[in-house]
Amino acid sequence: MIFEKIRTVPRSDELLDKAFRRGSRAKSGKISYNTKREAEESMIMTAGNILSDNLANVVRSFPSFDMVPLFYRELADVVVGVDDLRVSLSKVEWASRKVREIARMHIGRVRRREDPKIVRQSAVGRMSSVIGRVSKDLDFLNSARNVLRKLPDIRDEPTIVVAGYPNVGKSCFVKLVSSANPEIASYPFTTKGLAVGHFTRAGARYQLVDTPGLLDRPLGERNRIERQAILALDYIADVILFILDPSETCGYIMSDQENLLNEIRNTLKWCDSAAHRLRDRGDCHPLIVKLPLCSYPLFIGHL
Repeated sequence: MIFEKIRTVPRSDELLDKAFRRGSRAKSGKISYNTKREAEESMIMTAGNILSDNLANVVRSFPSFDMVPLFYRELADVVVGVDDLRVSLSKVEWASRKVREIARMHIGRVRRREDPKIVRQSAVGRMSSVIGRVSKDLDFLNSARNVLRKLPDIRDEPTIVVAGYPNVGKSCFVKLVSSANPEIASYPFTTKGLAVGHFTRAGARYQLVDTPGLLDRPLGERNRIERQAILALDYIADVILFILDPSETCGYIMSDQENLLNEIRNTLKWCDSAAHRLRDRGDCHPLIVKLPLCSYPLFIGHL
């Protein structure tokens, strides 16, 4: 999956500790054979290179979102915010360049015969200040990295997206018929992200996507959990399997559930043509399924 290669983003204190420890070792190695001036220069160069290189590696490990497939770009925007990511990556890239510039400038001062100890202390202070300015950005990028790496691997396979109100039994159904193992509980919004499972039929493999529950309300009022479901319906669904709970055990009346079904029909214009193609192939028919893992029958039909 496209986000799996993003490296762990170090904290600012981890970066500084790593850089200055190695810088101190480089300085100690020089004192035995060279002048103290060269030793201080070696420490500044080593610490600056480690800080600059590590910051640059953070930026390079994130993919260019202009090159990311549209579904994953939109999904990343929902779960972490692509604009926020770009701002933080830009700040970290600036810090990488700035640290290298500080190191070069202070090495020049050492070579111009200024007091090497005072120059080294100045370099350490300024580099630490730069890293401190991007500390929150590094923390945010690592949190974003942890979220992005958990996004499901959606493959180019026939895809069935399961939708419906919260707590109607979507996850129960997906767990029963596919390899997915979503969390199941008797309260709404148990599913907080997309879960993917697979099953085979007549030698063909199908992808089944469990989505968070949707409520019958305008898109602008939907939360981040719901918007993941909308993206799955809009971008990756070949078939939408909409689950209704006529017993209303889920906590929502049938008229609201039917309104949501009609909203999805009206919003996703490809549904009618997709349904006609499936009916022409004889693959489309309503189902009534009683799931033994659930306490009520589920009436299932696709669009």
